[in-house]
Amino acid sequence: MLKGQSRRSARPVCLHAMTRGFVLLAMTALPLCLAGCKTVSLDDITGSISEPDTTLPSAPDDVRRYTQAWEKRYDARPNDRTAALAYARGLRALGQYEQAVAVAQKIALKNPEDLEILGAYGKALADAGRLAEASEVLKQAHTPDRPNWSILSAQGSVADQMGDPRSAQGYYREALKINPGEPSVLSNLGLSLALSKQLDEAETVMRQASAHPKADARIRQNLALVLALQGKFTEAETISARDVSPEQAAANVETIRQMISQSNTWRDIQKTAAPQKSTRQAMDPATAWTQAAARAANPR
Repeated sequence: MLKGQSRRSARPVCLHAMTRGFVLLAMTALPLCLAGCKTVSLDDITGSISEPDTTLPSAPDDVRRYTQAWEKRYDARPNDRTAALAYARGLRALGQYEQAVAVAQKIALKNPEDLEILGAYGKALADAGRLAEASEVLKQAHTPDRPNWSILSAQGSVADQMGDPRSAQGYYREALKINPGEPSVLSNLGLSLALSKQLDEAETVMRQASAHPKADARIRQNLALVLALQGKFTEAETISARDVSPEQAAANVETIRQMISQSNTWRDIQKTAAPQKSTRQAMDPATAWTQAAARAANPR
């Protein structure tokens, strides 16, 4: 049986805490909260006709079926690299992070030089909130002569969650050199800028991410978050309503508005955001600030 895992919520109490709480939760919130989760595939895995598809589906029910199918394959062949990677990926998509860590760790111990397995293990650790361990494993998941943009982005997300947005943004910039315009990396970069209170730049980067043909619901919700943090509530609600009901979008934005008002941080945000006209480059996977807003009163 698949066992779910709960995540602890952040409790914003001031400008930095509020911004950090919303942004980190947008990085780490459960991806199944929206139907438009990003589809991911195991690029270098080729399976037989009889085995399940390794491509992670989008719809929540399909993700559960995918994970259950790979669970059966994994139970029958626990040392099967394909089964372990696919099963761990499904567990991560369902938010069952500690179970994903256990699966990825077991296969990693048997394949200590396999960079893809190390990457999956590091990402699972990050999802589970085991950030120091994740950082160490992710360092080993690629090499200077074979840098991996997805691993760099994951390293950035870990750095942000550990309170080091400057280093995080460096990772994202390196990832974008390898894969220019990748919307998931741009989204992380935008969130990192918001985390460091560079809201004008965060909006610019998030708009670029959202305009990309590959942009998904999570990225649009992250743009809505950044807009709401600047007080652009109407536009935030319009963008959010593309992926959730108008009523839910309105409720999400109202939650942000009330929290800003109750914590007296709106004036602080204005003071902080007003001079932000620099050209510093700014920050994925997450996911939906809609649930983050509801739980922050919650990476990827």
